[in-house]
Amino acid sequence: MQKIFNFSPGPALLPYEVLKKAQNELINWNNLNVSVMEISHRTNHFMNLIKDIKKDLRELINIPLQYEILFCQGGARTQFSAIPMNLLDYTETADYANIGHWSNEAIKEAKKYCNPHIINPLKKKNGLYYIEKMKYWNFNHNSKYIHYCPNETIEGIAINEEPKFKNKTIIADLSSVILAKEIDIKNYGMIYASAQKNIGPAGLTILIIKKNLILNNNKKRKELPSVLDYEIISKHNSMFNTPATFSLYLSGLVLKWLKKKGGIKYISKINKKKAKLLYSTIDKSKFYINKIKNSNRSITNIVFHFKNPEKENLFLKKSQENGLYYLKGHKKIGGIRASIYNAMPIEGIKKLINFMNDFEKKYI
Repeated sequence: MQKIFNFSPGPALLPYEVLKKAQNELINWNNLNVSVMEISHRTNHFMNLIKDIKKDLRELINIPLQYEILFCQGGARTQFSAIPMNLLDYTETADYANIGHWSNEAIKEAKKYCNPHIINPLKKKNGLYYIEKMKYWNFNHNSKYIHYCPNETIEGIAINEEPKFKNKTIIADLSSVILAKEIDIKNYGMIYASAQKNIGPAGLTILIIKKNLILNNNKKRKELPSVLDYEIISKHNSMFNTPATFSLYLSGLVLKWLKKKGGIKYISKINKKKAKLLYSTIDKSKFYINKIKNSNRSITNIVFHFKNPEKENLFLKKSQENGLYYLKGHKKIGGIRASIYNAMPIEGIKKLINFMNDFEKKYI
């Protein structure tokens, strides 16, 4: 059977070892003779699973005790609404940086609940897109927080600097880079991430938030739904409504896998190596082109185009025949997108590179 390498942007590739373990435990979890999908989320067995996931997350990301970990549903999109509804009253505003598709989607939702101050740090020079350093951003001095998405999966552009502001609350959508590179959580008031890229399967969203933001009761809107209320979610240990039990279970296995591999410090080196190999191939080519300045290139979503766009469909057809799946770029910008999250092995990158080189020789 042909070996497949899955470059899907999400739901994305999961570690093979994790899938095998889940397969073996599917009908008999913890020697209970039932599946983890069949038991109540309020049993001691499942509550212990939740404790274990939180413990592993704290160890991997080095999360201090003044931060709460919340497990939510609805994907990161739901947080686009939940964040301003939880943290702003009717008269307050927040800064929103717009660097790509998901940044813009967050801004659209924020406009329903406040008058966001929009920062536009995305620039273009000599045919290359780049993002201004944060120290040059035009902040609103009255804003209650700064929201940004450090990695835009569609455009393949990223903010690779850490936010370092003493008196500003930073909120970041880390859906595509959480666990993929090291961060200093103390630089953030809140980070959030949907699971289906580096954490586990779809259905789960993880929030890591300072406790003092959760208890900011006077900011909450009266129309805030209980299932989106951070204080209620926290008080009920993320069990106010039935959680995504299988997503939590499988995400727990991924965290164990990552710890066994050597944690985020180790996997970050591997991810940078994978990205460097692929970008080097693109840069040396007379056939492929990447339109992002080196300092703002994504390490998880490598986007490139053809100097001759007519070759794109043929490339996609031939790549799939060679076991390289889901490389089609987003319909918004076209081209090719190789999403190379934690579970993508170096072997997959090398196979893609070999294919790209062969394709160029044949069709240039």
